Amino acid sequence: MRPDTPADHTAEAERLLRTATQYPEDTEPLLLQAAAHLELAGDRERASTLYDRLLAAGAERPLLVKALQAANLWEYGHEAEARALIAGVRMAAPVDPAPWEIIAETLEAHDELEASHATFTTAVTLLLAPGDDEVPYETRSLLAGRHRVRRLLGRPHDEWDALADRVHTAQSDISLDELHDPNRLWALGSDNPAELRAEIARLRSELGTYRSALSRPFPVAVLHWPEHELTELLSAYPDLASEYPTHPDHLTDIEASLRDLSSTGTGNLGIVTSTVPSYEAFAASEQSSPANADLLPQYATTLAARGRAISWPPAKGSPCWCGTGRIYRECHGDAAQG
Repeated sequence: MRPDTPADHTAEAERLLRTATQYPEDTEPLLLQAAAHLELAGDRERASTLYDRLLAAGAERPLLVKALQAANLWEYGHEAEARALIAGVRMAAPVDPAPWEIIAETLEAHDELEASHATFTTAVTLLLAPGDDEVPYETRSLLAGRHRVRRLLGRPHDEWDALADRVHTAQSDISLDELHDPNRLWALGSDNPAELRAEIARLRSELGTYRSALSRPFPVAVLHWPEHELTELLSAYPDLASEYPTHPDHLTDIEASLRDLSSTGTGNLGIVTSTVPSYEAFAASEQSSPANADLLPQYATTLAARGRAISWPPAKGSPCWCGTGRIYRECHGDAAQG
């Protein structure tokens, strides 16, 4: 069977659904992946039932699920329901970038360019500070999407477009203006070799970006032990004390590690919160002892792959990842600590 056929996507959806029954604590990310495969298989009605199932069960990220449901419904003829869901997501003003991106791109895909532009603009204004080049990985696509829609609408550059350009040019030799040029489609039908070579270079740049994203489907994750969990861990496995001298040091090391990774150009960074029972179960599955420090990064990667990571840095105005309840910028996000 040729890879990536509808039958392949259906089979993968079935596998994910079986996995969800084995790991009920990870039901939401697994069902979301299953729904995505069903959409790719063309079974949008069944995908819709999974989104409804998650919402009925009290989804952890209900606005994300509603945004995905809206995009799916519009594609198979339920435009009115989709618009109602999109309006609800916009009114809720989520601090999670993902729902904003999904509904804005849904509007764009259906030629609702003014509404898409308004949605992108609301999102970046809510989640980002103007002129701040420290743009979280998950928010960069909002800037790029807004830039793309403004090019389609023929709008002049503004400060958000300038920020999108700065973020993009740090990772690519092709400017956003070139990538989002509405006239690019005409170049594909040109008989001018120079125009065709230029278009191929642009497409290669885009393909490189997509490959980079696909090669890392979950965040590069760092483990976070809440204080009571770390106390229990070190009490049971004192050999790990060299990894975690004190809880404050542990929190400082997390922030420092993530900033170092970010400074080297690593994107899609995240944090996974650990528990001792979960870690012990993981160690048992690996036929190893929890006292083995080499298991810690493997445990972090496994949790991230199961959808347990939260994005770093937190969105504008969000609580700090450490659990104090303080705003990130006033806690570990304070530049004086970096």
